[in-house]
Amino acid sequence: MAMDREYLEEQQREDYKLLKALEKERRFASDPKQRAKLEQEIQALQEQIRRREAELDSSAPQEPLQIDAAALKTYAARYQSRYGLLKLLGMPQAVQLEDIYTKVRFLDDLSIRRFQSIEAMEETYRQGQHRQFQRGRPRRAEDGIAVANAHQYLMVLGGPGAGKSTFLRRLGLEALKGESGQFQHPCLPVMLELKQFAGEVNLVQAIARAFADFGLSPSEAFATQALEQGKLLVLLDGLDEVPRERFNVVVDAIQAFAVRYDQNRFVASCRIAAYRSGFQRFRDIELADFEDDQIQQFIHNWFSSELDRQSGIAEKCWQLLNQASHEAAKELAQTPLLLTFICLVYDRSQELPQQRSTLYKNALDILLKEWAAEKRVTQDAIYQGLNTELEKVLLSEIAYQGFAHDRLFFQPQELVDQIQTFLSDTVDNPKYLDGKAVLDAIAVQQGILVERAEDVFSFSHLTLQEYLTALYASQDSEQIAALVSDHLTEQRWREVFLLVAGIVRSADRLLLQMEKTAQHLISTPTLQVLLSWTDQVTTVSEGGYSLVGKRAAVIYFALRLARISVVSNFSCYAGAKALHVLDRDLANTLAVDLPHDLVHALADAVDAAVDNNAMAFRSALANARTFEGLKILKDGILSMLIDGLEVLQAGIPDYEQPKKLWRSWMMDVFQLKREWLDLSEDEDNALANYLYACDLMVRCKEAAVRVSRTTWMQIEGRMLRPDQFGF
Repeated sequence: MAMDREYLEEQQREDYKLLKALEKERRFASDPKQRAKLEQEIQALQEQIRRREAELDSSAPQEPLQIDAAALKTYAARYQSRYGLLKLLGMPQAVQLEDIYTKVRFLDDLSIRRFQSIEAMEETYRQGQHRQFQRGRPRRAEDGIAVANAHQYLMVLGGPGAGKSTFLRRLGLEALKGESGQFQHPCLPVMLELKQFAGEVNLVQAIARAFADFGLSPSEAFATQALEQGKLLVLLDGLDEVPRERFNVVVDAIQAFAVRYDQNRFVASCRIAAYRSGFQRFRDIELADFEDDQIQQFIHNWFSSELDRQSGIAEKCWQLLNQASHEAAKELAQTPLLLTFICLVYDRSQELPQQRSTLYKNALDILLKEWAAEKRVTQDAIYQGLNTELEKVLLSEIAYQGFAHDRLFFQPQELVDQIQTFLSDTVDNPKYLDGKAVLDAIAVQQGILVERAEDVFSFSHLTLQEYLTALYASQDSEQIAALVSDHLTEQRWREVFLLVAGIVRSADRLLLQMEKTAQHLISTPTLQVLLSWTDQVTTVSEGGYSLVGKRAAVIYFALRLARISVVSNFSCYAGAKALHVLDRDLANTLAVDLPHDLVHALADAVDAAVDNNAMAFRSALANARTFEGLKILKDGILSMLIDGLEVLQAGIPDYEQPKKLWRSWMMDVFQLKREWLDLSEDEDNALANYLYACDLMVRCKEAAVRVSRTTWMQIEGRMLRPDQFGF
């Protein structure tokens, strides 16, 4: 009987090798008839394999597996001690995995290795209007454990730090709970870390060692009996961590093992970049990035102590991540590993770094080196000649060149060519380094560059590409000058400017170049006169607000008056785009110390008052009186407005003055001439771009490590004023 069983097992292994060869031949067959013939052969061989499996099952020993209750209790305790605690990235102490575990979701099947062109990927991203590269959407809010319940063979795919190992650990913990757990199959979990197979691949022996470590019988006979009776949940963690020279051997061993012991349940994990061919029977599932509800739940799980709950730390952290200024940080939080890092940073100071470049630098370092160290992965030999700092320089060149050409997705060959060119032109580094090997190592081990579809790569996060682009742009004064002259008013470069301000030792040069370039935008006579008027009506005002804030509010009023005072000889533009920029940014930066709601309320009320609306008149008068007390405009202007509105209000509803005269009177009150506001489309665009640049300068000042007080006072003093450079 034993001889017969060994023969069957040998035949099964041979059949499996043949099946693999036939499938490979079918994959590359171009002739339809040949493909059809191969399909028939594959189906016949699969049926033969199934029949032999039935024979093997019938020859398996039927004596029930006996596990002592005390030994099982010891096993569960040791499993919990080994896999139930989480300690990453220099955490001061381990935390219970179940305390912070957040349900994972999977992408739909079509998202895995999707065949799309670079052009289609770019178009999909642009239409999505969000900062997320991942293909597809989660198919439903389904816990990964429910998926594991539904599939006997599961391959969990994801990027570095996506939560693959954590998911396998949690699955094992649920299996140990028996009927009280979420895993619905009565199995004993056994975790095998696949990086251990640097030599002979004997999975039965590995299971026996795991049993011995955790308090069960160490004999291979016991492990074999458990496998033959289908009692195990075999967790195969980290296929991508197998040494490259052993990869195919380990894959073949797992395939044969899963066929041989097919009454058990199997869950394996692998980084997407390392996964090149589907396992027989295994369902391939890709972990989805965290969505908002998962990020929020993870944060609440993390900050769950009684003290944290009393002080509302979790909700404060969540609200901070949702601020517009931390949009890129929230993008990083879609990856569980980097969300853990963000929670650790916030836990130390209840704040995220003001210099966002510091946060992104540390996130990049985690992926480049710390995560590999945590996982104890044996790195490829290429890293002996490509240290982390040199790799950053390489990646920054790739990031900048892509960003400068408005490209987020890359073909592998162009990346290989860039890498090879960089390496061949680097002093004191090996010339024999292979560009493709470097790309593969970066994609598999670090996940900085990831394959989104067949032969389509991108950076794992837009944030990291922006940071690396800023790193390249900040390397010298010429690069900074080129950044400003070429991209100052392009909003997609906004984050890059802010990061450059946080990277350079002093942001003075950057800000002065931004100011000088911005001044070129407002060199037309009409815009110069408009800004001169703005300067005149605010410089002599008595209010204690900043001059730049007063100027921003007054420009806003002027453009609103242009919109409500339109007559036939006015352009149809009348500052519409510039108004949009002010509406978006007035409260945040340019007029941060002014009561923004009041500025809007007065403009709205004056706008409505021209329609002889009694309620609007009352609102306009009330707001004008309040606004007069702020002393933003020079004496007399708002007094005239108040007096005029009172006279006009007295005539309602009998006042028959044409609206055209009302509007003309409004302009006279503010000492404005219509031609100053009769902006062409080009002038409207120029003013909008100038206002955007001013807002960006303020934000760069706030993001900078250091700005000279003298330099900033000079820049702010010239902001929103007519030409200060003699253009």
